[in-house]
Amino acid sequence: MPDPLPIAVVDNHTHLDIEREGHPVDIADALARARAVGVDRVVQIGCDLPGARATIEMIDTHPAMLGGVALHPNEVPGLADSGSLDAAYAEIEELAGHPRVRVIGETGLDYYRTGPEGHGAQHASFRWHIDLAKRLGKALQIHDRDAHADVLRILEEEGAPESTVLHCFSGDLSMAQECVERGYYLSFAGTVTFKNAHGLRDALSVTPLDRLLVETDAPYLTPHPWRGSVNAPHLVPLTVRAMAATLGVAVPTLCEALSENSERVYGPW
Repeated sequence: MPDPLPIAVVDNHTHLDIEREGHPVDIADALARARAVGVDRVVQIGCDLPGARATIEMIDTHPAMLGGVALHPNEVPGLADSGSLDAAYAEIEELAGHPRVRVIGETGLDYYRTGPEGHGAQHASFRWHIDLAKRLGKALQIHDRDAHADVLRILEEEGAPESTVLHCFSGDLSMAQECVERGYYLSFAGTVTFKNAHGLRDALSVTPLDRLLVETDAPYLTPHPWRGSVNAPHLVPLTVRAMAATLGVAVPTLCEALSENSERVYGPW
């Protein structure tokens, strides 16, 4: 267990619905372990229909959790091909009306796992989710993998929601500056602790404190020195301390900003 943080923060993006090493997550235990190190609230993201349904069950059970629901960009082409995309949209919109669902996401574009034949479906889905977030007055969390220019272009064309978060930010310094100028929030994951992530730390270094969030993306992207093992919300302190070192700020100062930003984006728990 990492040393506890001096001020409690939020894990801005986690997937506690996803089994780890073939076993379901013990939600109560995961939240208790996180709380013990100063991660007292989490945003649970369900990014397919089973995950979105599980998210509703979790947020109804655990007060420390808020939720997000969407269709992940890599899910969309298959749904479109099977003729079930409209029904999936309808269910996501219904689930998104839950008062403790504060996020539409993760949505966006992924050119790493989906080839050019699926890009059109992803673009249309991204636009649909942006519209949903604006209609419902909820934050938008964006998945962007190898698609930086198109993500920024579509956000500009559609008009971003008031609270727009680049989840697991993966851009460079210039992209970070553009996102900050547009008023977006940048959420950093365990990747910022990786030894070769110099460009990501450069992007972090130009992001103001009032635009920062932190996340695990658990069970993925485990921070150094546990890279390669299963991630969980209780490892957030490793990422927070690495972020503070890069920014040259005291850990309590960063924790306070992260907590305030989370409540500004998602509202009270």
